[in-house]
Amino acid sequence: MVSPKPILAGSSLAALTLVYLGGSAMAQTAATGAVTTLPGIEVDAPKQTKPPRKPKVRVVTDKRRETPQVQPQTEAQVTAGRSEKFDSARQAILAPAGATTHTLNRQAIEALPQGTNASLDKVLLQFPGVTQDSAASGDLHVRNEHANLQYRINGVMLPDGVGAFGQILDTGIVGSLSLLTGALPAQYGQRTAGVLDIQTRADAFNNTGVVGVYGGSNGTISTNVEYGGTVGQTQYFLSGRFLQNNLGIENPTPSVNAIHDRTNQEKGFLYLSTMIDSTSRLTFMSGVSNSTFQIPNNPGQTPNFTAFGVSNFDSSQLNEHQNEFNQFNVVAYQTSNGEFDTQTSYFNRYSQLHFYPDTVGDLVFNGVSSDVYRQSVVNGIQQDTSWRIGYAHTLRFGFSLSAERTLVNSGTTVLPLVDPADPTAGTIDAPFSVFDSSAKTGWLIGTYVQDEWKITNNLTLNAGLRFDQMYQYVDANQLSPRVSLTWKPFDGTTFHAGYARNFTPPSQVIAAPVNLALVTPPGAPANTQTPEVGQNSPVLPERAHVFDVGVVQKIYPIPGLEVGVDAYYKKARDLLDDGQFGAAYVLSGFNYDRGENVGVELKSTYSNGNFSAYANVAWAKQIATSVVSNQYLFGADELAYIAGHYVYTDHAQMLSASAGASYLWEGTRYSVSMIYGSGLRSGFANTDHLPGYTQVNFGLSHDFNIVAPNKPTTLRFDVVNAFDTIYQIRDGSGIGVFAPQYGPRRGFYFGVSQRF
Repeated sequence: MVSPKPILAGSSLAALTLVYLGGSAMAQTAATGAVTTLPGIEVDAPKQTKPPRKPKVRVVTDKRRETPQVQPQTEAQVTAGRSEKFDSARQAILAPAGATTHTLNRQAIEALPQGTNASLDKVLLQFPGVTQDSAASGDLHVRNEHANLQYRINGVMLPDGVGAFGQILDTGIVGSLSLLTGALPAQYGQRTAGVLDIQTRADAFNNTGVVGVYGGSNGTISTNVEYGGTVGQTQYFLSGRFLQNNLGIENPTPSVNAIHDRTNQEKGFLYLSTMIDSTSRLTFMSGVSNSTFQIPNNPGQTPNFTAFGVSNFDSSQLNEHQNEFNQFNVVAYQTSNGEFDTQTSYFNRYSQLHFYPDTVGDLVFNGVSSDVYRQSVVNGIQQDTSWRIGYAHTLRFGFSLSAERTLVNSGTTVLPLVDPADPTAGTIDAPFSVFDSSAKTGWLIGTYVQDEWKITNNLTLNAGLRFDQMYQYVDANQLSPRVSLTWKPFDGTTFHAGYARNFTPPSQVIAAPVNLALVTPPGAPANTQTPEVGQNSPVLPERAHVFDVGVVQKIYPIPGLEVGVDAYYKKARDLLDDGQFGAAYVLSGFNYDRGENVGVELKSTYSNGNFSAYANVAWAKQIATSVVSNQYLFGADELAYIAGHYVYTDHAQMLSASAGASYLWEGTRYSVSMIYGSGLRSGFANTDHLPGYTQVNFGLSHDFNIVAPNKPTTLRFDVVNAFDTIYQIRDGSGIGVFAPQYGPRRGFYFGVSQRF
């Protein structure tokens, strides 16, 4: 028997052959018999056909090619790309894991009334939990704390200055502002009420600039110039601003025009950054500010003393003024190589303040005249490293070390008392002067380590440990644990909860001791500066426990809407506070033995196309008891009352709010902003508070293409305190408050700027 397999194979091969030859017959196969019979087939010879013609190839020159060629990047574009990579790496080094974060980018700042012409403190008032105060009391407060705000520029911490009014940084240099509060991670030490993280402009290196003029009410005139570009691997940006007006410090009266309140302010900033290679960058930053302030006068005051034969003095003719100078320099070396990102920085800062009294006038009204000079020189280094260990862990560690040399001089003229046992019996017209000086070199050392652990894709634990050591007028240290959890259970939902142990050294220049023997018998006759309480214990560092919890939620049914709530509680020992105890516009520090700070913040933001809006509300309460340092600053009755009661701190404000909106319509931007405060504390031992207030501002701006489409001419018009609300920030009473201050009256401002 013949196997059918070869027959089938043969028939298949025949069929394929016939098809290939173009035959019309198909092979028939059968698998049922042993023999397969193929029918006869006639095959026609294939027709002779011409081979197909090859298509002509059309030659197209490069000039007429329809597909555009990809242009290679310019050197400036390559440098910009590398710079963005390093900026992202720097953010990873100092990631604020677990902290409460509020951010304003440059577009949001420019959309506010006054835009970048507004001072930095006025912009910060739009953050939740930030409240307004007078310039003499620090301009603003974060979560009801006095000072304790840390400034960082591109991740490098700027040390404290000695100034009271001048702000060293101009809003025009800002690319973005982020305010970090709550339970801060371990890399943030010293000033812990909040961290203001300023990122310099990243859009300013395209060889363009801006020149502008802005002015209006209160004799305001401000000129500014900015320019930035790229040369090879180096980016640079510089800016300068000059400002003068007749409302340098808050008016002590409710009148429209202040008396003797002129200020001149100059500010400059330089940024240089060069790419050493693909893994390293070197950056230099320098800023300077020079300001002069007349101290405003309150007319109609009654003279209280006779000095140098003068017993009748017109208070509107007083001539006090204050000069301030600040400068800082930063050199930062950054590397980014695979798993490691590092930034090592050297920084220095020089600050100087000089208050010039009106000797005769101050003696006639206050019985004391003080010429105060303060100076601070700080040098330090800071190093921060981020190490990515696989997917789940990022280890961060670093240290900071700074040395500060401070000098505090005070030349004081006083009047002797007629009766040392009764200060109300009057004084003798025999002024005498004393000179007190304190110089100190202090050290601050800090180091930390922390691990950011991604337990799951939605749950992150950030745990760290920080150690701080201070060698100043007081030597002290603390080991501080920090821990926080961040949970994202759903898309658009973020919960955070954290705990931080904080250690806050006092500002060395404010903590400088006073030699009471110079004004206290038997070293000197009893006089108008002899304190009721002859005790001046040294100012101590603050130690606190901070708890913070919050949630942020995107509202998807309303695209562009995001809401959030955050609650915090702080329990402190040796709570730090400052105050103006006397006519000189300088601050003196002291401690409360114990303090508590509790609050809740609500925030919301909305953005839809050309429209954006925000609203914030905060409730807060800070109380403290028992003064344990610089007790001589207080009267005996007030000191005794505070020792037996919890009192509100002078800067505590129960309710505050801010809101704003911006809309761009046919090239014109309309904007509005609002701040509300329920009133700062006042009266004996801060037992009262001032009335609440609301201030509303409006803004209008438009870009005109007069010079070129890419070089707009911007015109703007702003109204500050549009409804002319008359309100007091301070009334001259309360702990550490010397003079009244009113909020600004309605003002109109115009500006024009040209990009070139």
